[in-house]
Amino acid sequence: MTAGDWAERALADVLHRVGVTRTEVGERFPLFADPDTGRWNTTGRGSWTGGFWAGLLWLRARHTGDEADRAVASACTARLAGWVEADTATRGLILWYGTALAISDPSADELRHRSARACLDALDPELGLIPWGSAFGGPRLLARVDGVPGVVPLLVSAGGEGAAAAASHLHRHIDLCHVDGSVVPALRFEPDTGWQACDDPPRGWSRGRPWLLLAVADALHQPRTTQWNPQRLEATGAELIAPWTGAPRWGVPPADEARPDGPQDTSAAAITAVALLKLARVPGPRAAECSSRALAILDHLVSAHLTGPTGARPAGMLLNGCYDAGQSVAVRHELIWGDFFLALGLAALTGLIDIRTV
Repeated sequence: MTAGDWAERALADVLHRVGVTRTEVGERFPLFADPDTGRWNTTGRGSWTGGFWAGLLWLRARHTGDEADRAVASACTARLAGWVEADTATRGLILWYGTALAISDPSADELRHRSARACLDALDPELGLIPWGSAFGGPRLLARVDGVPGVVPLLVSAGGEGAAAAASHLHRHIDLCHVDGSVVPALRFEPDTGWQACDDPPRGWSRGRPWLLLAVADALHQPRTTQWNPQRLEATGAELIAPWTGAPRWGVPPADEARPDGPQDTSAAAITAVALLKLARVPGPRAAECSSRALAILDHLVSAHLTGPTGARPAGMLLNGCYDAGQSVAVRHELIWGDFFLALGLAALTGLIDIRTV
């Protein structure tokens, strides 16, 4: 069986699962699903994950070519509009991934444009970045690695001013979050003492490195302007992927490096695979290695963690994702963003999408 064969089959299972989920959740947004029953916990407005559900619906519409699927995806994207003015850097996750896969949808294009302008307006020129924000409570002046992916291409879509803001936002996060080869996922700004590392998420958080790597990979596919430092970005990408050198090629990490015998996080592996697929499209000596690693990760996720068409559980569930190990929330579950990044990687392997554009 070729890579295309197993990837096509797995993508079909995941997108069939999207159709089943759509019927179950209606106009609500799925967040995480019980690993035994497949039943979803949902949210009314989508939280920071709403764009991944809209993105999955658009992937299904691309896969089926069905106008009814396209209409459902368009309606879901429209329900994300309330996040445009929300004070959160996760607008990148919500409003880039919720619109980037839209098919000839003027309302999605307009939503993306409004979102880009809102992100541009939110840039703090003194801090050099868009703060994490107050939308989810807690301190507003945070720099978090999950506040970078999606923001880079979203800002670039606003033109030259947006590209400058995107470069500032990313490079400032690299300054703060990439320290001596490790990743500090979150820092808090204090007027008297400057930036201080936060305890939550911890340094060993499974998604810290993948989120930052994804943002760097996105930046390397943006038009080269004076604001970007491509040499630094390439060096940062190389340092971020270094821990996987010599590691098991499938690379599913523990949810917390301090608890190696604790829960795994397949969603972190799926994000990593997509980032590596993007890096594989950047010409250079690491392209082949990045492609090989991405393929190995996706193959392992499909063969070891994706439910198949037989058995009591629904097919197409990416299991063993961990929402929050510290709070013991959904520690071996199907996660909507895990499904999304797995589907995105499989869609790239099968030629359904150009990974550089999402």
